[in-house]
This record gives sequence, C-alpha cells and structure tokens, in this order.
Amino acid sequence: MSIELRHLRCFLAIAEESSVTRAAVRLHLTQPAVSRTLAALEKHLGARLADRSTHHLTLTAEGRAFRDKAAVAVAAFDEALDADHLRRRPLRLGHAWSALGPYTTPLLRRWQREHPCTPLELLRIDDRTAGLARGEVDAALLRGPVETPGLVKTPLFVEDRMGAVPSDGPLAARTSLTLADLAPEVLLVNTVSGTATPALWPPGTGPARTMTVTNTDDWLTAIAAAHGVGVTGTSTAAVHPHPGVAYVPLTDAPPLQVFLAWRAGASHPALRQLAALARELASDAPGGAATPPDRTAPPDRTGRSGRSGRSGS
Repeated sequence: MSIELRHLRCFLAIAEESSVTRAAVRLHLTQPAVSRTLAALEKHLGARLADRSTHHLTLTAEGRAFRDKAAVAVAAFDEALDADHLRRRPLRLGHAWSALGPYTTPLLRRWQREHPCTPLELLRIDDRTAGLARGEVDAALLRGPVETPGLVKTPLFVEDRMGAVPSDGPLAARTSLTLADLAPEVLLVNTVSGTATPALWPPGTGPARTMTVTNTDDWLTAIAAAHGVGVTGTSTAAVHPHPGVAYVPLTDAPPLQVFLAWRAGASHPALRQLAALARELASDAPGGAATPPDRTAPPDRTGRSGRSGRSGS
C-alpha cells in the first residue's frame, strides 16, 4: 500500500500524545483505525516506531528519528497550501531561552520597521534546536554546541557565564563566583535545552548532586525555591529576571557561543536579511561577530549564496 499524508499526521499525533487512545480522540478516529494506520506505516518502513503496552507508549530510536522527518514533511505540505502564507509568509525564529538577549527587542523593532510585509514570529520552543530540526521554525537562536546534522550556523556573539542562585542565600551577596563555589550545591540541569552540566567542572571537582528540569520556567522556580543552583549565560539575566533568583558572574567558567542557525537548503526569502540584521546588532556585543556573511549567508531568492562581501546586502 502507498503511504499518504494522513499516515504522517496520525503518527505525529501518537508521538505527541504518547497514546493511541488520546491520538484517536484528537484525530476524531477510532482507536483501531489509529492502530491500523500506525501498523501500516511501520510495515512500509520496515521498522518498529513505537513500543506500546496496555498502560504506556514510547517511541523507539527509529520512531524518534522518523518523527522529526515527518514533522518537516507535514509542515512543508501545510505551508505550501496556505494561501495567506504565500502572500505574506511569516519568518519563524525559534529559541529555547533568552533569544538574542538584550538585542531581542531591537531585533524585533528593527525588523518590523524595515520589513513590514514579512512578520517575524519569535517562538520559544523547549528543544535543543528550538524546533529547527523538526521544521517548526525557519531559523533559530542557539547557544553552546549543537551537533544536529543538516544545520548551518553563523556565530553572533560570545557571552560570559553566570551563576544563578537563590536571591536570599549567601552566594547572592557575592560580587563574583567560581565553579568551586558552586560545586557543593545541587546543580539544576535542563536536560531538554540547557547547556550546563557537571562537565563544565574539571574532572572530579563538579557537583556531586544534580536535579533535572525540562524548561527555563521550572529551572527558575527550582532555584528560587532553594532546591539548587544553575549556570547560564549573561543574556538570561536580561531576559529572565526573577525576584527569587540572583545572577552572579562566574569568573572561571567557559563562555557560551550564541549562533543563528537554519536548515541547509532553507528557502525562506528573508533569511539573508535576518542573518544580516542579527549580525549587525550582535557586532556591538563583547565578542560579537563582525564578519561579513559571505561564507555563512543563506541563499537569496535566486538560490545564490551571499558573496558580495557587503554586510547586510
């Protein structure tokens, strides 16, 4: 049998709901129909996509890999048939936390003023690639090493690290901290999109205890509740102030690289303009990238990469 778009939509609903039953309710189908659709897709691919029992469902490694590909395919199909997007297609910019830091508002305001016919949608997506790998956004602002295949990255600026500690604790009164100061504490690790792990410390010197969270909001709440401490970049202090959290400079932690990234072969016609504006704004930052876009600029409308050597052209 041939595989149709409905098979992909059904599988994505199962993956998002972690349940055949809930996916059936969401799709207004019967549970047996959803199960048959999943079975047909697995037979066509020759791979098991989900491990399911009476009480739970989890994706296999093959299922997780196929989920990202299916999401890209469905998003591309929906976008191609959206007449409004064809006339006034938004540029979707993802971020997992902190966006462009203190340059976020200037970016949004400059873009609205200079590109009024192309809305810029800033989307926070709790994912290491901020939705880029799954096709949910056209470009993303990323921090730290991201090794996802098929992404093109251009560096914007480097930001120093900060310790995030309870605002009423003894560490909050310090003017600066070292990694050794944080080592006795419980380290809060964002396992979904974060960049700080015990690997920041020299071997054998890192925190003995960690607590995992899955997004920035839970990370902030846990710190404010004195459940532990965190390590982040300077942009977090600007974008995510919290009355229960104090941000203190870390003097010996490695800096954090901030990138603008997009998928190789990305086709949104305004990507070059976004990259040029982000580089222009970030060039004022300490460690900001002032290089022209010749080696990293996405293709223009004609498919040519930007090689004029003129920034913002």
